[in-house]
Amino acid sequence: MKASLPDNETDRLAALYALDILDSEPEQDFDDIVALASSVCRTPMSLVTLLDTDRQWFKARVGTEETGTDRDSAFCAHAILGRDLMVVPDATKDRRFADNPLVTGPTGIRFYAGAPLVTTDGFALGTLCVVDDEPRRLDIEQLQALRALARQVTSQMELRRHAVALANTTARLQELERRKDDLTGLLGGDLRAPLRLLSAYVENLGQTGHQDAEMADLVARATAGHIRGFLDLLHHLTEMAEAGFGSECLHMRQIDLTGITRRAVEAVRPIAASKQIWILNQAGGPALPIIADPVRLEQVLTHLLFAAVKYTPSGGRVRVGTDLESGPAVHLDDMDMPDGMRPELFPHLYYGAIANPASVPGPDRGLAVAKKILDAHHATVALSDRPGDGTSLHVVFPPANPDPSVLLSAPATA
Repeated sequence: MKASLPDNETDRLAALYALDILDSEPEQDFDDIVALASSVCRTPMSLVTLLDTDRQWFKARVGTEETGTDRDSAFCAHAILGRDLMVVPDATKDRRFADNPLVTGPTGIRFYAGAPLVTTDGFALGTLCVVDDEPRRLDIEQLQALRALARQVTSQMELRRHAVALANTTARLQELERRKDDLTGLLGGDLRAPLRLLSAYVENLGQTGHQDAEMADLVARATAGHIRGFLDLLHHLTEMAEAGFGSECLHMRQIDLTGITRRAVEAVRPIAASKQIWILNQAGGPALPIIADPVRLEQVLTHLLFAAVKYTPSGGRVRVGTDLESGPAVHLDDMDMPDGMRPELFPHLYYGAIANPASVPGPDRGLAVAKKILDAHHATVALSDRPGDGTSLHVVFPPANPDPSVLLSAPATA
């Protein structure tokens, strides 16, 4: 049975194309997610799929060498019609898929579970799915982990887009800064006289209601000689407005760092549980007001936590907290293992990706992207190492209100 098109298909495709991800090269961050999904769900195949107009393309895959299928036979074309997991325990007994060539043919799909990749604007671009050639079911923990991993895929795609957009905006602003002297020269020199003449003419016209033909001719001749300058001025001002307030910019407002950190912890907790990693959430106590884009910052904090979970060995412990250092801060503590082993997680993240984002290898590209978003928030990232207590990554933000005595109170959360 062929899936119907989503009601917002045109806008959905526009959102997909805006990410500029179709037919891109493989990336370790996405490969790690499908590997983890396959391991958690104990399936031989896992995919990150994106639905184009007439095809299904695999951004990441494990268990197959195929790079995609036609859209008509794609299970994921059905999955994106909903907002939660679509689970098919036995495809041969599901009327939508019983005669599907992926079921009846060599692929022999029997089990499918797909979590839609829903953007922050509400568009389902594809799925993170797990597939088996045997009928089966997933338990609650596996379903929760699959949902959490799907959110991680979407966050990664959106963060990459915003990092590129921020870089482009920064480049435009730098170019405008270089041209500032030209603007100053126009306003203070060549255009000053014609602007004064034009102002006098308009003022006289408004007061008397009569046109002064001689002055009008003088204004016309004065402005005609500087029409190029006026056009340059308008173009420059327009570019400044677009660079500073375009849709690509972050949407900054005052938020509570403590609350957004708690949400990031809960988003990653199902993934940590699937690896038997204990996350101790100490993001409680007083609220810590900062100026930030709440959506992008939550995605960044979630990715830092996901990286911690990804690199921490099974049975490890990660502690997360918020407090007031030189400013409102989030700290992630990679605690010593119960057997006394020293963790090496955060030195790897810091020196390998965060401190040198320009020379980041493939596996840590997502961390370099996160660092660019943090830079746009004027956040400082630092590493500390305390013997007996593991290593810590500190992310410190400028306070929205520099006076700690006016911080709002919030209930503590364990």
